[in-house]
Amino acid sequence: MRPVPLIVLAQLLGTSLWFSANGVGDALMRDWDLLPADIGTLTAAVQLGFIVGTLLFAVSGVADRFAASRVFLVSAITGATANLALAWLAQDMTTAAVYRFLTGFALAGIYPVGMKLVVSWAPERRGEALAWLVGMLTLGTATPHLLQGLSLGLAWPWAVTFASLLAVTGGGLVAWLGDGPHLARSSTLQWGGAFRAFARPGFRAAALGYFGHMWELYAFWVLVPLFVGALYPQAPSGVVALLAFSVIGLGAVGCVLAGRLSRTLGSARVAVIALGISGTLCLVYPWLTGVSAGLALAALLVWGVVVIADSAQFSALASAHAPPEGVASALAIMNSIGFGLSALAIPLTTALWQDMGAGVSWLLLPGAVLGLLAMRPLLARGHAQIPENS
Repeated sequence: MRPVPLIVLAQLLGTSLWFSANGVGDALMRDWDLLPADIGTLTAAVQLGFIVGTLLFAVSGVADRFAASRVFLVSAITGATANLALAWLAQDMTTAAVYRFLTGFALAGIYPVGMKLVVSWAPERRGEALAWLVGMLTLGTATPHLLQGLSLGLAWPWAVTFASLLAVTGGGLVAWLGDGPHLARSSTLQWGGAFRAFARPGFRAAALGYFGHMWELYAFWVLVPLFVGALYPQAPSGVVALLAFSVIGLGAVGCVLAGRLSRTLGSARVAVIALGISGTLCLVYPWLTGVSAGLALAALLVWGVVVIADSAQFSALASAHAPPEGVASALAIMNSIGFGLSALAIPLTTALWQDMGAGVSWLLLPGAVLGLLAMRPLLARGHAQIPENS
């Protein structure tokens, strides 16, 4: 098989771990007597684990010192094991949060390492290749909702278990493929080297834009089932899960389209367009819910397309402007900070959901505004295109 499609498929399978608890959120709330804020706490635990993992990878330089394909495999197995523990061992919020944290820690060796692997096989078209990769991350994120919607009455641990099996399969595919021929490896562990990437203006602008994007992205994904459930309060939980899958899963289409457009418009322009549209939807969505459920659902579907479409373009810009021998570490530290912001946005919005309802989307708007402001230097200086020699 061609390397990029194989890595993209592995990313889909590996990241199915991410929202396992959210995909079965209705069943968890029923079985454990939880509130929506508790599901937000479990998601924040995953984000926190990912933050700690990416920070450790970035500061130590592990992802640039050892074979990326082997790091991916070990991380997939570790994450799958922690996910299985959620399904069959957890009995309360405390143990569930611990297993979710461990899953997030393992995902630090899947997502940013997967980006490095794609660049190592196709550096000349990183914007489009990374768009496919993030598209599969999006489908992987949505997969637990699909598994729960199609579970046919099976208990929720089986949907979580299947996600673990998918992750192990993805790790095996990457281990079989190995690293790409354009992969720069560091001969030693470079402690703290990742932070030096921020001295580069291009990397700094892309990273700050990404941070604004991340304030919105994962909080929106967590809120999607709540948004849909509020629009259709009488719908069966399986229907709500399938609609949530559709909203989140359509982001894969947005990623692919953004990757195509980046070849002509440039990654910076595409990222700004997508972030501008999603920011507009943050602002207007609460008003749309008062017009009709159908119109609000249509807005959610569009929002699902654009909210993730800019992500790969931020990563492409950052990887192009990062030190060549420290790409994985630079992307890892960028991911760590970005997910740290998402870990703040998720509990904030879910805790205020019962009081504000759809109005919580207004809390996501500052991320889009600040992200757009941060990207101005890349556009103004003519860096909308990826440098040819990257």
